[in-house]
Formats: sequence, structure tokens, C-alpha cells
Amino acid sequence: MARVPIFASKFIVLLLLSSFATILVTGDEDHEFVRRLDRKLLGLKKEKLSHFKLYWHDILTGPNPSAIQVVPPPSNTSRTAFGLVRMIDNPLTLGPEMSSKMVGRAQGFYAQASQEDIGLLMAMNFAFIEGKYNGSTITVLGKNSVLSTVREMPVIGGSGLFRFARGYVQARTQKFDVATGDATVEYNVYVFHY
Repeated sequence: MARVPIFASKFIVLLLLSSFATILVTGDEDHEFVRRLDRKLLGLKKEKLSHFKLYWHDILTGPNPSAIQVVPPPSNTSRTAFGLVRMIDNPLTLGPEMSSKMVGRAQGFYAQASQEDIGLLMAMNFAFIEGKYNGSTITVLGKNSVLSTVREMPVIGGSGLFRFARGYVQARTQKFDVATGDATVEYNVYVFHY
């Protein structure tokens, strides 16, 4: 007689678990906050691949620096300044000279994220101010090993004409002033967008 209630309780538990599993598997379609969309409803047409060549000017000195230190490295830090954080509002130009046409600004921050080498965590938006891209942004987030000749970082999104953007950037240092820390970096941006 004692075996029947034990069997019945195990059966009920098993039935409840299988019902819960069924809800988890089919639940997405029943929620009011999730639905499938046709890309045309968002104005998304054919995806295209674009290439932008820009020059990023990191200015640490002078009366109007474009990069300022917001978190200094700890006093007992490694030789790499691990922990340092700089906020940036760097000009993006068409040529390597600061006098060339400015087409946007790189806004965000970079942080020294490696204790072993000069490896920066870059988090920035390329905010365009010219032509049909005015007001649109491309978002870059990744590791920048600045001593490497070519560095690659992912494009993780964007806004405006770059909604749903994906791709990568390649960075190459064009000029670096050891005394001031000022730098000019060529960015080749390869981005899929609609």
C-alpha cells in the first residue's frame, strides 16, 4: 500500500517537469513581447558592404586635447599603465593631416587592459557629420594591440544608416609622437549595413 503513493507522487512530479519543459520549448511564440518582423517594415533593403578610410587623431596635448585621462593607473601598476582610462572625442579626417576635411568624430574611451603588453580596450562610436552619413554612427569594440603593425577590431553595431551594422576595422599607426603621446591612426572600416 505504501508503494502506490510514492509511485503516484513521482508520476506527478514527472508530469509537472515535462509540462514545464514543453512550455520552455514552445514559449517564445506565445509571449506578447516577441514577434517576428519582416525587414521591409523597418525599411531594410538589400544588405551592402561599404569601405571607409578615415584618419583618427588622438591629441593628448595642447589647449584643446581630444583625449583626456579620466582614470589614472594605480601607483603600483605594471610598466604598461594597466588600469588607465582615457575618454576621447577624436577628429576623424579624410587625410592624415589635421588640416584635411573632418568627416566625423570618434567618441568613447580606451583603457589599458593588459598587464603584459600595450593592449587597449577600445569602445567608441564613429559619429559622422558629413553628407548622407551625417548623424549616423558605427560602433567599434575590441582589443587594440597598439605595438602591432595592423590591428583588427570588430564593428558591433551602429545607428542611422548603420542600423544592424557588422564588420571590422583595421588600424595602422601613421604617426606617433613619443614626447607628447599624440597619434594619428589610419582606420579602414569594412561594414555590412542596409
